[in-house]
Amino acid sequence: MAKVDQKTGEALGTGRRKSSVARVRVKSGSGSIVINGKPLEDFFSVLQDQRHIKDTLAATGTTDGVDVRITVSGGGTTGQAGACRMGIARALVNYDSEHFNALRDGGFLTRDSRMKERKKPGLHGARRSSQFSKR
Repeated sequence: MAKVDQKTGEALGTGRRKSSVARVRVKSGSGSIVINGKPLEDFFSVLQDQRHIKDTLAATGTTDGVDVRITVSGGGTTGQAGACRMGIARALVNYDSEHFNALRDGGFLTRDSRMKERKKPGLHGARRSSQFSKR
């Protein structure tokens, strides 16, 4: 079942990475990408993060054919970029199921499950122990 908003005709997708969550809406348009009300270049100043997001659209050849609207929260810039990337991929599959094979082969639909390890009792961090004292 494809997740498409019946009122607006937007395909929906949710992406997650680390502690970031991105809610993505894709509809046919001129190719604009808006994240939290800002253009892509203003929201992600690092070129690597911008390329991370544009790669998904380039893999399907929909760079100029769809408008992308993203609401992202939590985590840092790298985690947010990864969440946006996965959300766009899922939304594109809901938008047009023919994109599934290209996105799966590119690894855009795979969830990066690496999370921050929790702090353990008796340690200073997740793994760092207290300083050794000889005397």
